[in-house]
Amino acid sequence: MRYESPKASHRRHGKPRLTRRGRVVLIVGVLTLVAVGVLVPLLLVREAPAPRKPPQATRTLLIPEGWRAGQVYEAVDKALGLPPGTTRDEAATARLGLPAAAEGNPEGFLFPATYPIDDTTTPRSLLRYMVATAGERFGTPKVTQGSRRNDADLYETITIASIVQAEADTADDMGKVARVIHNRLARGMSLQMDSTLNYALDRSTIDTSHADTRIESPYNTYATPGLPPTPIGNPGEQAVHATIAPPPGDWLYFVTVAPGDTRFTADYQEQLRNVEEFNENRRNAPS
Repeated sequence: MRYESPKASHRRHGKPRLTRRGRVVLIVGVLTLVAVGVLVPLLLVREAPAPRKPPQATRTLLIPEGWRAGQVYEAVDKALGLPPGTTRDEAATARLGLPAAAEGNPEGFLFPATYPIDDTTTPRSLLRYMVATAGERFGTPKVTQGSRRNDADLYETITIASIVQAEADTADDMGKVARVIHNRLARGMSLQMDSTLNYALDRSTIDTSHADTRIESPYNTYATPGLPPTPIGNPGEQAVHATIAPPPGDWLYFVTVAPGDTRFTADYQEQLRNVEEFNENRRNAPS
């Protein structure tokens, strides 16, 4: 029989005991687990960033050159999802920063451009933006000095430019149409512009009848001499610059005989022949 000391027997069959060093290691490990399991989640919660609001969707609204105020109002109502007539009513009462000569009518000063809109946009804020943009583009020394050279004020210049915008098809034609208007005004002649009749009748057409030229309206420039009382649309910068600095010429008449073929003349008989050619082209055009 092998003899074993009591001390050896105790190590083999008794419960294991931790040494002092082992107890220290265990305590440190427990504390580490506690820190990882409890303190870290608390720390993460405390440092989590506040949720951000989603970015606001931005859209755009295009206002083409030459659009009338009524067309602008309808486009704004549609873009903002408002009942028809909302923007028109707002324009009638809002203070938009218009020149005094406009007497509260924004026609001519709703500058054609592409405008950003979002859920905070209102008819008033958008109309003010358009008028402010017109003020920046039309209030330059170049425009104001050009108006004076033509013995016109800014409002008259914008009125002429609105007719130029409506009558001309090309940049070259804009300058010549402006020259015709200046020449006719200088001679005291009626402007006889179909575009002003169209404005009076709230339409857009190239066909004008003799009955149309007899309507009673301050916008009937066949019967009423001088400029119409307001612009007939909202011109762009190109039309305004053509108005203040038209090319020299003695033209008094013009007619677009065919697309891309606008003829200018100072001879009334030549104008009649050109008009007859226009009418012939219209009669032969496919319906």
